[in-house]
Amino acid sequence: MKYLNIAESALIDLKAIDTAREIQGQPELWEAIYNNICSERESISSFLDNVYPIAKKIILTGAGTSAYIGFSLEGIIQRTTKITTVPVATTHLVSHPQDYFEPDTPTLLISFARSGNSPESVAAVELADKHCNDCYHLIITCNTDGDLAKHSFKKNGYVFYLPPEANDKSLAMTGSYSGMLLSALLINDIKNIESLHSTVDKVCEYGTSLLTEFLPTIKKTAELPFDRAVFLGSGPQYGTAMESHLKLQELSDGQIICKNDSYLGFRHGPKAVVNNKTLLVYYFSNNEDVYRYEKDLVAAMDEGKTPLFQMGIAEKMRADLDLDALIVLSKDGNHIEEPYLSVCNIILGQLLGFFKSMDLGLNPDSPSLSGAISRVVKGVTIY
Repeated sequence: MKYLNIAESALIDLKAIDTAREIQGQPELWEAIYNNICSERESISSFLDNVYPIAKKIILTGAGTSAYIGFSLEGIIQRTTKITTVPVATTHLVSHPQDYFEPDTPTLLISFARSGNSPESVAAVELADKHCNDCYHLIITCNTDGDLAKHSFKKNGYVFYLPPEANDKSLAMTGSYSGMLLSALLINDIKNIESLHSTVDKVCEYGTSLLTEFLPTIKKTAELPFDRAVFLGSGPQYGTAMESHLKLQELSDGQIICKNDSYLGFRHGPKAVVNNKTLLVYYFSNNEDVYRYEKDLVAAMDEGKTPLFQMGIAEKMRADLDLDALIVLSKDGNHIEEPYLSVCNIILGQLLGFFKSMDLGLNPDSPSLSGAISRVVKGVTIY
């Protein structure tokens, strides 16, 4: 058996088997998530039908990787629900709850958590109930035994459990991230869940292409001699850029310093980080109005220091780009709704992190040599 085109026995010796298996297993996981949501359609719809007429604010929250999910979701959830929607990390909510929870504003708190055992995860839910008179909870988690999953709701709440295989064993969140993101996208459009099957199929197709057809290109890129990397994304793919920066940085144990930004934001100073040892990764939108800004930024990279390597990923061919490598996902010219690209595109960031970790002689399942980072954050005191 091979994972990411590496023999299972070799991955075990390299302490990389869990990460490799979890990255490769994502398309199959996504299909399972879709089926689970279909089976819970009535109960999910009932919960949301009770909450949406009351809620005036939706907060998307999580810690670390789980917090980045909200940045890919805020736009589509706000457009669908017509309710003000904001992503706020639990690490902000716990220290400054009064800045985000208003006593007289009915709020839906959507919490994302792989383990549900991070101290901030449970504290954020409790603080929401304390500071908001009318708070409702939707918890999306990968661990049925986590503290968050066992929370007793003050008011109406719903817990959606991902399939067990989403609860990553490795340090870096991979399937858990994309799985929770897809879960929220599907739940957001639960009334049309049956018609979304073709979208999920396309997301799985794109993910499989990254894991097979484009795997050699990504591996070769990861083995280039860069010591810093920048990931750029617009709208929902801004969250993808955020998560990609963390994946490469943590899987390289901080040996690769990473940054993320939006295309327009990158012009306002951050572009100064680019030098001849920089990997620059572009997540391109399939929205033509958005793409105009992205294309202009790529052209502007000719001004200033030249990066070591520029790689892009787009749903369709972009002949007007001059890059060292461009991954094109669609073979038939069809397209999916932009937020769904965030689900499959994150595999690029995950693979870059995995192969760079291997290139540096680290163990991807536990890359932190000093123990500075761990699978579940420790040492946080909640006051």
